[in-house]
Amino acid sequence: MAATATYPPPPPYYRLYKDYIQNPKSAPEPPPPIEGTYVCFGGTYTTDDVLPSLEDQGVRQLYPKGPNIDFKKELRSLNRELQLHILELADVLVERPSQYARRVEDISLIFKNIHHLLNSLRPHQARATLIHILEQQIQRRKEAVEDIKRRREEAQILLKEALGTLDGQ
Repeated sequence: MAATATYPPPPPYYRLYKDYIQNPKSAPEPPPPIEGTYVCFGGTYTTDDVLPSLEDQGVRQLYPKGPNIDFKKELRSLNRELQLHILELADVLVERPSQYARRVEDISLIFKNIHHLLNSLRPHQARATLIHILEQQIQRRKEAVEDIKRRREEAQILLKEALGTLDGQ
Protein backbone atom coordinates (compact mmCIF):
# COMPACT_ATOMS: atom_id res chain seq x y z
CA MET A 1 0.00 0.00 0.00
CA ALA A 2 1.45 3.36 -1.02
CA ALA A 3 1.60 6.22 1.46
CA THR A 4 -0.57 9.18 0.57
CA ALA A 5 -0.61 12.68 1.97
CA THR A 6 -3.30 13.40 4.53
CA TYR A 7 -3.71 16.96 3.29
CA PRO A 8 -4.04 18.10 -0.33
CA PRO A 9 -1.14 20.06 -1.82
CA PRO A 10 -1.31 23.85 -1.47
CA PRO A 11 -2.96 25.79 -4.29
CA PRO A 12 -0.57 26.95 -7.03
CA TYR A 13 -0.91 30.65 -6.18
CA TYR A 14 1.14 30.18 -2.98
CA ARG A 15 4.21 30.75 -5.17
CA LEU A 16 3.13 34.39 -5.55
CA TYR A 17 4.02 34.89 -1.88
CA LYS A 18 7.45 33.20 -1.77
CA ASP A 19 9.36 36.49 -1.37
CA TYR A 20 6.87 38.03 1.05
CA ILE A 21 9.18 37.82 4.09
CA GLN A 22 11.98 39.76 2.35
CA ASN A 23 9.68 42.13 0.47
CA PRO A 24 6.06 42.40 1.68
CA LYS A 25 5.17 44.53 -1.35
CA SER A 26 5.99 41.64 -3.70
CA ALA A 27 2.64 39.97 -2.99
CA PRO A 28 -0.25 40.74 -5.34
CA GLU A 29 -2.86 43.25 -4.26
CA PRO A 30 -6.12 41.81 -2.92
CA PRO A 31 -9.04 41.84 -5.32
CA PRO A 32 -11.32 44.90 -5.18
CA PRO A 33 -14.51 44.61 -3.11
CA ILE A 34 -17.57 43.37 -4.93
CA GLU A 35 -20.08 46.07 -5.84
CA GLY A 36 -23.62 45.50 -7.03
CA THR A 37 -25.13 42.04 -7.30
CA TYR A 38 -23.34 38.72 -7.02
CA VAL A 39 -24.23 35.03 -6.82
CA CYS A 40 -23.22 32.96 -3.80
CA PHE A 41 -24.29 29.33 -3.30
CA GLY A 42 -27.01 29.73 -5.90
CA GLY A 43 -28.58 32.83 -4.33
CA THR A 44 -28.36 36.32 -5.80
CA TYR A 45 -27.28 38.98 -3.32
CA THR A 46 -26.54 42.69 -3.49
CA THR A 47 -24.04 44.84 -1.65
CA ASP A 48 -26.59 47.64 -1.31
CA ASP A 49 -28.11 47.59 2.18
CA VAL A 50 -31.52 48.91 1.26
CA LEU A 51 -34.65 47.73 3.03
CA PRO A 52 -37.20 46.89 0.33
CA SER A 53 -40.57 48.50 0.83
CA LEU A 54 -43.59 46.42 1.69
CA GLU A 55 -45.07 47.22 -1.73
CA ASP A 56 -41.95 45.79 -3.40
CA GLN A 57 -42.57 42.60 -1.44
CA GLY A 58 -46.25 42.50 -2.44
CA VAL A 59 -47.52 43.26 1.07
CA ARG A 60 -50.14 45.90 1.93
CA GLN A 61 -48.75 48.60 4.22
CA LEU A 62 -50.95 49.24 7.28
CA TYR A 63 -49.17 52.35 8.58
CA PRO A 64 -48.78 55.75 6.84
CA LYS A 65 -46.13 56.21 4.19
CA GLY A 66 -43.47 58.88 4.32
CA PRO A 67 -40.20 59.75 6.03
CA ASN A 68 -41.73 61.13 9.25
CA ILE A 69 -43.22 57.99 10.76
CA ASP A 70 -43.82 57.91 14.52
CA PHE A 71 -42.48 54.39 15.06
CA LYS A 72 -43.58 54.17 18.68
CA LYS A 73 -47.17 55.16 17.88
CA GLU A 74 -47.41 52.90 14.84
CA LEU A 75 -45.93 49.89 16.65
CA ARG A 76 -48.36 50.37 19.52
CA SER A 77 -51.24 50.66 17.07
CA LEU A 78 -50.19 47.52 15.19
CA ASN A 79 -49.71 45.67 18.48
CA ARG A 80 -53.24 46.55 19.61
CA GLU A 81 -54.59 45.53 16.22
CA LEU A 82 -52.69 42.25 16.47
CA GLN A 83 -54.18 41.54 19.90
CA LEU A 84 -57.66 42.27 18.58
CA HIS A 85 -57.18 39.98 15.57
CA ILE A 86 -55.87 37.16 17.78
CA LEU A 87 -58.96 37.45 19.98
CA GLU A 88 -61.15 37.43 16.85
CA LEU A 89 -59.30 34.35 15.62
CA ALA A 90 -60.02 32.58 18.91
CA ASP A 91 -63.68 33.54 18.61
CA VAL A 92 -63.84 32.34 14.99
CA LEU A 93 -62.15 29.05 15.89
CA VAL A 94 -64.80 28.42 18.54
CA GLU A 95 -67.89 29.49 16.57
CA ARG A 96 -67.00 29.07 12.86
CA PRO A 97 -63.83 26.93 12.54
CA SER A 98 -64.04 26.79 8.74
CA GLN A 99 -63.54 30.60 8.43
CA TYR A 100 -60.20 30.86 10.23
CA ALA A 101 -58.02 31.30 7.11
CA ARG A 102 -58.90 34.98 6.56
CA ARG A 103 -58.09 35.82 10.19
CA VAL A 104 -54.75 34.04 9.95
CA GLU A 105 -53.93 36.03 6.78
CA ASP A 106 -54.81 39.28 8.58
CA ILE A 107 -52.55 38.34 11.51
CA SER A 108 -49.77 37.46 9.08
CA LEU A 109 -50.15 40.86 7.39
CA ILE A 110 -49.91 42.64 10.76
CA PHE A 111 -46.81 40.64 11.69
CA LYS A 112 -45.16 41.52 8.37
CA ASN A 113 -45.87 45.22 8.95
CA ILE A 114 -44.49 45.07 12.50
CA HIS A 115 -41.42 43.24 11.24
CA HIS A 116 -40.86 45.84 8.53
CA LEU A 117 -41.19 48.72 11.02
CA LEU A 118 -38.69 47.06 13.34
CA ASN A 119 -36.26 46.49 10.47
CA SER A 120 -36.60 50.18 9.58
CA LEU A 121 -35.25 50.96 13.06
CA ARG A 122 -32.11 48.80 12.63
CA PRO A 123 -29.85 51.65 11.40
CA HIS A 124 -30.87 53.75 14.40
CA GLN A 125 -30.22 50.80 16.71
CA ALA A 126 -26.79 50.21 15.15
CA ARG A 127 -25.90 53.90 15.55
CA ALA A 128 -27.03 53.91 19.20
CA THR A 129 -25.09 50.71 19.92
CA LEU A 130 -21.95 52.16 18.36
CA ILE A 131 -22.31 55.37 20.39
CA HIS A 132 -22.72 53.30 23.56
CA ILE A 133 -19.62 51.19 22.78
CA LEU A 134 -17.55 54.30 22.07
CA GLU A 135 -18.73 55.95 25.30
CA GLN A 136 -17.73 52.83 27.23
CA GLN A 137 -14.28 52.86 25.59
CA ILE A 138 -13.82 56.52 26.50
CA GLN A 139 -14.85 55.81 30.08
CA ARG A 140 -12.44 52.87 30.36
CA ARG A 141 -9.61 54.96 28.95
CA LYS A 142 -10.33 57.79 31.38
CA GLU A 143 -10.30 55.29 34.24
CA ALA A 144 -7.00 53.86 32.96
CA VAL A 145 -5.47 57.37 32.79
CA GLU A 146 -6.66 58.10 36.34
CA ASP A 147 -5.20 54.79 37.52
CA ILE A 148 -1.86 55.60 35.87
CA LYS A 149 -1.82 59.06 37.49
CA ARG A 150 -2.62 57.56 40.90
CA ARG A 151 0.13 54.95 40.56
CA ARG A 152 2.59 57.60 39.38
CA GLU A 153 1.85 59.67 42.47
CA GLU A 154 2.30 56.60 44.67
CA ALA A 155 5.62 55.87 42.96
CA GLN A 156 6.76 59.48 43.45
CA ILE A 157 5.90 59.29 47.16
CA LEU A 158 7.84 56.02 47.48
CA LEU A 159 10.81 57.56 45.68
CA LYS A 160 10.77 60.59 47.98
CA GLU A 161 10.62 58.32 51.02
CA ALA A 162 13.51 56.23 49.64
CA LEU A 163 15.55 59.40 48.95
CA GLY A 164 14.78 60.66 52.46
CA THR A 165 15.91 57.34 53.93
CA LEU A 166 19.13 57.44 51.86
CA ASP A 167 19.81 61.06 52.80
CA GLY A 168 19.31 60.22 56.49
CA GLN A 169 22.08 57.60 56.47
